[in-house]
Amino acid sequence: MTRVTVGGRLHVGFQNLSLAHNRLYGGVGVALAEPRLDLRAERADTVDCDDEAATPYVERVVDCLDVPGAAVRVDERLPRHAGLGSGTQFALANLAAVAGAYGLGVDPRELAPALGRGGRSGIGVATFERGGFVVDGGHPTERFTTAPPAEGEWTVPPVVARHDLPDDWRFVLAIPDAGPGRSGDEEDESMRSVVERADPGIAEEIAQLVTQHLLPAAATGDRADFGSAIARLGRLNGAWYADEQGGVYRPPAGAVIDRLADEPAVAGAGQSSWGPTVYALTSADYADDVAGAARDALDDVTDGGRVTVARPRNEGARIE
Repeated sequence: MTRVTVGGRLHVGFQNLSLAHNRLYGGVGVALAEPRLDLRAERADTVDCDDEAATPYVERVVDCLDVPGAAVRVDERLPRHAGLGSGTQFALANLAAVAGAYGLGVDPRELAPALGRGGRSGIGVATFERGGFVVDGGHPTERFTTAPPAEGEWTVPPVVARHDLPDDWRFVLAIPDAGPGRSGDEEDESMRSVVERADPGIAEEIAQLVTQHLLPAAATGDRADFGSAIARLGRLNGAWYADEQGGVYRPPAGAVIDRLADEPAVAGAGQSSWGPTVYALTSADYADDVAGAARDALDDVTDGGRVTVARPRNEGARIE
């Protein structure tokens, strides 16, 4: 039996969505220790999985590895379509667990395209590999244009920067009881629409933000500057997405972000991917206070939801 444990991830935003520039996408994100996915796999003659959502991933992995089957048990799972990267983590965790059960060595980065992952952002693959704060290099614009190549015919974007984040940082996650974030065909359609009309000037502003503020803050562990930079990056991305998601942030995320951004202990707040998850960066000393403010915000401006205090995860998935 092989067990794989891995946390979720925040997708802060992309560096470029305009066809006017040479590189498209270029994800920016952070690995989290919580919430997490915990699953185990054993050899089997067929696919036997106790989690309906995981079964398609197991079937695809079995085909990819050309093995008879696998018995997979999911002991802990990430919220699905919440902006925390559940799809990529599910795919890669199953890949590692089934391969381990058969004693096979695999490279998640190499096989991710065959599993349908890494078609836009490389953050999920990179955080599965090594955790930390990650910036990827995106894809050549001439290959991706408004849609990715056929599935499996891309390579996962290269990691161009990675840093460990301080152990005393905390990301307070507020997950409203709202509909799921976009995924699959709906997400592809929305992204095509965004890319077709994206303002290239926003990418130029993001480039300056990343190189002059975000990367130095990550390298030096400056929480205030890092929080300010990721909040700004999220707002700039929201200007691209506004027509597709009903505003700079997907409702009701904007109202929750506004409330958390006003908290003195919060260095920066934003929306992860298409949401609905909202994050707020603070320190371990003030995490409980910010979590309380997040619960109040969810109760006041939404129909409630869940709050999780997450540590940065500076290592890859645990495989044992």
